[in-house]
Amino acid sequence: MKPYLIFLLLIFLAQTACTSKTQSITDFDGELSENEVLIDVRTPEEYSKGYIEKAVNIDVKSDDFVEKVEQIDKNKNVYLYCQSGGRSLKASKILDSLGFKHVYNLDGGFTAWKEAGRDYVEE
Repeated sequence: MKPYLIFLLLIFLAQTACTSKTQSITDFDGELSENEVLIDVRTPEEYSKGYIEKAVNIDVKSDDFVEKVEQIDKNKNVYLYCQSGGRSLKASKILDSLGFKHVYNLDGGFTAWKEAGRDYVEE
């Protein structure tokens, strides 16, 4: 009986550990309230070539990524994007594991944003 219970417990833990709270969205309009944060998880070089207005650049590949995102209120709505969606998905999993309550991944990233003809900042 004990091995069966242990097996069920392991399956339950594996399912809950793999369940992401992150939602993918396509309808983000770029407007932010005081309870929302937009994070560009690309490199500073990519960010400097263009970014969505009001985005904060925190490179998911940097050694201090976790340290920087932990300064954000975990109850805020956090919107993430990268160039096409891969790195922001990775970042969303990190934020989920850190206990962020509302994490949203912008589908298609900055590329989809530009292709949709939306405004962005160019330096």
